[in-house]
Amino acid sequence: MRIGIAFDLAPVARDDEGPDDRFEEYDKPQTIESLAQTLREEGHEVVLLGDGRELLEKVLADPPDFVWNVAEGEGVGRSREARVPAALEMLGIPYSGSDPLTMAVALEKDVAKRLVGTHGVVTPRGVCLSPETSADRFKSILEDAFSSDVGLSLILKPVFEGSSKGIRAHSLVRSFSEAAALARQLVADYHQPILVEEFIAGDEVTVGVLGNGSQAEILGAMRIRPKVRNDQFIYSLEVKRDWDDRVAYETPAQLDAAVLEGLYRSTLAAFSALGCRDVARIDFRIRGGVPYFIEANPLPGLAPDWSDLVILAKGMGVSYRELIGRILASALERTGKARPMPQGAIP
Repeated sequence: MRIGIAFDLAPVARDDEGPDDRFEEYDKPQTIESLAQTLREEGHEVVLLGDGRELLEKVLADPPDFVWNVAEGEGVGRSREARVPAALEMLGIPYSGSDPLTMAVALEKDVAKRLVGTHGVVTPRGVCLSPETSADRFKSILEDAFSSDVGLSLILKPVFEGSSKGIRAHSLVRSFSEAAALARQLVADYHQPILVEEFIAGDEVTVGVLGNGSQAEILGAMRIRPKVRNDQFIYSLEVKRDWDDRVAYETPAQLDAAVLEGLYRSTLAAFSALGCRDVARIDFRIRGGVPYFIEANPLPGLAPDWSDLVILAKGMGVSYRELIGRILASALERTGKARPMPQGAIP
């Protein structure tokens, strides 16, 4: 099969305009080559499509049989991850992963929270601040939303970004004045609404899911633990950039059986509520044994050495090649592109 890969590469030279994490979600060349080589080892021809105009020109000139999509989309638009799936659907080209609606909803953290909350999944209390709101109004909105809480810690984040963009060590604040000041700075840097949530002090856990519909299954859970004990630990951009020295990845996550059962139940409920397909990584914080949904990533990173889903898979005894193979098999079966099983083969 001829498989195209849709992707965005981080520029080698970065200008000084905007925050230094604005390309954080984009892949490195070695990640795309690892993915391409793995697909070749599975017997497929691989063509690199890129994104944007380059992708459109290539698929119009010579459409591939199938597209493996890891394209994040350029800019700060809340629908940027939906662009490639939408274009491929218009052209009738099957692809891996979730559809345009799921991509857009999952990227918009506030909408995703409200949607999964209607399916019985617990979420942190929060409020979304519009970038058009005047600076004077930020503080009063926060006071109205959290006025009954004494000593409450708040965490702020851009509402439609991934890879911890905009989430730094200073994103945890303890006063409405601090929160308002940080919100103004985040609006200036990221040009989008800002989500302000109660900080859930507890374990940071991420769960991998593979498959579709009633056949979706948990790959495993991974607990992210700071190497230096910290009750206010945030899995921030600084931590992710220095992960080898600052955190330990515990897979399988050593959680009580009842907590793990609730975590997996919430994971599958969120996966279903958002309409995820083929693969997703879903993040939670656990407080008092209760998993709080933080966000879902239907386009998880696949860097072979440092992406969370890949580290999680390895901890569960699943190699990189097997992980890619399982995602591909799920996508091909869903799209009707699965190869017929050879006569006499054992299923």
